[in-house]
Amino acid sequence: ARYLVMAGTPEKILEHLLEFMRLDATLYDPVDTLLGDFLLTYTVFMPTSQLCRALLHHFRAEPLEGSEQDKATYSLKKRRKILRLVSQWVLLYGRLLQGDRSTTALLQNLADLASRDPRLGGLGQEQGQERRRPRPLENGEGSVSPQPKARSSGMWLGSPEEAILDSTCALRAQDKGTAPAVGTVPPRRGDTEAALSPPVPYEIFRADHSCLVSVLPVNALVRDVLRALAPRLGRDREHVLVKVNSAGDRAVLPPDAVGVFTALGLNERLFVVSGDELGSLTPHPEQLGPHAGSSDTLDLISSKDLASHLTDYDWNLFKSIHQVWPAPGPRWGKGELGTPLTCQGSQVEMIHYIVGPHKFREVTTANLARVMRRFNELQFWVATELCLCPELPRRAQLLRKFIKLAAHLKEQKNLNSFFAVMFGVSNTAVTRLAKTWERLPHKIRKLHSALERMLDPSWNHRVYRLAVAKMSPPIIPFVPLLLKDMTFIHEGNRTLAENLINFEKMHMMAKTVRVLQRCRGHTHAPLSPLRNRSPHRPEDAKAVRISTCSEQSLSVRNPVSTWAYLQHLRAIDSQKELLRLSRDLEP
Repeated sequence: ARYLVMAGTPEKILEHLLEFMRLDATLYDPVDTLLGDFLLTYTVFMPTSQLCRALLHHFRAEPLEGSEQDKATYSLKKRRKILRLVSQWVLLYGRLLQGDRSTTALLQNLADLASRDPRLGGLGQEQGQERRRPRPLENGEGSVSPQPKARSSGMWLGSPEEAILDSTCALRAQDKGTAPAVGTVPPRRGDTEAALSPPVPYEIFRADHSCLVSVLPVNALVRDVLRALAPRLGRDREHVLVKVNSAGDRAVLPPDAVGVFTALGLNERLFVVSGDELGSLTPHPEQLGPHAGSSDTLDLISSKDLASHLTDYDWNLFKSIHQVWPAPGPRWGKGELGTPLTCQGSQVEMIHYIVGPHKFREVTTANLARVMRRFNELQFWVATELCLCPELPRRAQLLRKFIKLAAHLKEQKNLNSFFAVMFGVSNTAVTRLAKTWERLPHKIRKLHSALERMLDPSWNHRVYRLAVAKMSPPIIPFVPLLLKDMTFIHEGNRTLAENLINFEKMHMMAKTVRVLQRCRGHTHAPLSPLRNRSPHRPEDAKAVRISTCSEQSLSVRNPVSTWAYLQHLRAIDSQKELLRLSRDLEP
């Protein structure tokens, strides 16, 4: 039967967990979820230092009643449970724990205490082996950690040198305003600081629209960004960091704001200006979006190929959510190809994203922000391309391609991009183009109507939820709906009830996080041919427009150029401008 924990103090909840958890308990047990619920959500109600003190207290404590044999048996079982809990904790959070002094002290103490007890000595070694054993992760991939030092905190965590080695494989930025796969990592001091906060290139504009590039930690504070730019700005005037969107709206960022570059929305940019320049600050021209469409490029790519490349790209973003550590593997570079690989991950990025910076001031949710930015980028890209296509026959053909693209995305279980494309097609600036819709074949209009049913929001998106429940992983789910679910849980339920932790709320939040774990339950096989082709194969100058046969289109074009195109989608995010363009096309 499922555990019954409705509310309690943090200490009592931990005590209950240690009393009733099994020695083989795992994070993702579908029946007994107490361990997973606790580890996924404890940061909401219990500081890590408090958890470390409580675990060490329980490990050292001896029962006061019973025979000597009963006491010994009880103590041994409880200590085995604590070691099991700690091993699962480390598997979940990875080296994020390495920079925390209370955690490393706890692991060192547990390793020393376990080494003195012959009944636990082998178990301690077993936990270290489990950490470095290849295993399927949330995203279905295996990862081999370096050999740890025995009988120390390295039994669970790698050495600082390993952390620094891993950080060297952090990927460079893949597109404007988008950082590589990074983690929910707070700033740390010491040798592992660079590893715990991988550097990314910050693009920051001045009032005259010139660009300054500075490589900084992904979770750098605003004051750190300004300090890094100071030598190039001059010290005669005080400067501020400002976020500007395409409409020209400005927001001066506070000095203690974290990870502001990776949190930028679609067509948002960072500017560094002095006080007297703030009033005259205008958006950079590239923020306004393109002036011409890219239908010539799209004509060379079949809708199925486009869906396959999008799914490949989106999977790399999706599997990075909740991840902490960039793993050794290919890098992105100029003209190079690779994928943002990650290893052990913290499944708390979604929780941190919803609970907010007021609770986790030193945490950045960069990966989740990237996924949301891509969703908005994709839907506005669809609307932009249609509104920038002046010829009616060609525009109708492009609309047909996007509807077929949505169908292929659904077939490939990329539901996040499916919704984005369908939202783009459903944009008011597109739906009002009556002459364009009239040119669609009856078969395509019927297909569009069938796809629209998945978007039905009634009964809490019942159609979508039933469809996902019937799918087998890997799946890229509709991420905005997961965030909506998490928001309703957080805002509709109090964390404290009569000074007790509302643990039923923690259970509901953890259950939502497990949806992502289920969706990444198997390895995603790349659908595009990109991984199997030379990145330097030249483009065929005689490539012709092919929109139906995927195999033929692949034989006459370079998939690398398609991949590069999808990384740098340009879109107009101003609804007012899209409607103006739409009225110019069809008054």
